[in-house]
Amino acid sequence: MFPYRDENPGVLTPVVTVAIIAANLAVWLVVQGMGQEAQLARSVCELGLVPGDLLGHAADGATFPIGPDMVCVVEPGTPWRTLVTSMFLHGGWLHLLGNLWFLWVFGNNVEDAMGHGRFAAFYLLCGLGAALAQVVADPGSLIPMVGASGAISGVMGAYAVLYPRVRIHTLVVLVVLFFRVSLPAWVVLGYWFLLQLAGTGVEQVGGVAFWAHAGGFIAGALLIFPFRDPALLARRRDMLARARWAPVTGR
Repeated sequence: MFPYRDENPGVLTPVVTVAIIAANLAVWLVVQGMGQEAQLARSVCELGLVPGDLLGHAADGATFPIGPDMVCVVEPGTPWRTLVTSMFLHGGWLHLLGNLWFLWVFGNNVEDAMGHGRFAAFYLLCGLGAALAQVVADPGSLIPMVGASGAISGVMGAYAVLYPRVRIHTLVVLVVLFFRVSLPAWVVLGYWFLLQLAGTGVEQVGGVAFWAHAGGFIAGALLIFPFRDPALLARRRDMLARARWAPVTGR
């Protein structure tokens, strides 16, 4: 299932959501050379998160793969910065665009619920929680982890808590058949979360970091409670209620 829009109009201008999308695009363009092999490999090597390197389980000089014929060498030092830098890197065009599309669909309404500054902090904390979940699950791994999907999973977890009954328009693909359905958010996001949990039982061999997705989702579902702003939520309910009744009372 691929969600492409929701029936959940925003109230605030989603400036942080747009800024995060712009930051990811800028990193892809400037730092990763829009996927050019050499720049992409160097960015993953220097800025990607490698659990074994982060925790010091990999000896200096150890190598890990970053492509079919490329390796990166572990250098001295504890690269804690990669907990943050890795969430702005991507492995390819589809990886980048898929992540940013999900952020665009779900981010604005979560930003609505907490305001701009809180949402920025919330997003980063979800990304950290996702990265740490993957590190704890596989502390000796030398496979680099990159992508915004952990942080965006946190946004999706928060959305599921805030707006479980909102209708999500979703594209469903069955082999060669394509059709559209409208489902409650708890169904779409719950199904997605169960897929991530199922994937945690599969050994990671350079593919999807399922533990990061599941950890980010749980982090977002929990962090929404201290981060949500009751005043903004009340204002949102009032404005949407007035908009719903305006065509009737205006006659």
